[in-house]
Amino acid sequence: MAAAAAAEALSRVADVEIDGGGVFKYVLVRVRAAGGPGKDVVRGHGWAEYHADIYEQTARELAQQGLGCECLGGGRLSHRPEERKIHVYGYSVGFGRADHSVTTEKLKTKYPDYEITWADEGY
Repeated sequence: MAAAAAAEALSRVADVEIDGGGVFKYVLVRVRAAGGPGKDVVRGHGWAEYHADIYEQTARELAQQGLGCECLGGGRLSHRPEERKIHVYGYSVGFGRADHSVTTEKLKTKYPDYEITWADEGY
């Protein structure tokens, strides 16, 4: 994959895809084009029993676009759209704790009018 094509494929990957509300698991994933640059993305869904479920689905979707990825860790999101609040906390038993400060910055870009907080405490 040429560098320009790799960068374009990477630019099509949404930085944040999370459920519209509730408390659910999330993973922080580093997406890479072959030999090219990478970027970190947040994926969080209530249907997932395990953090690995979200990561595996994300990896499949990215592979179809010719992109690779690695899981940087996980945690939980409490998304309260009616209050315009998201709280990032917890960890993944399988992947370890994501860097919640990175996740928070990504969420602030997608939800600029939200109050977004994080803590290392809690599960």
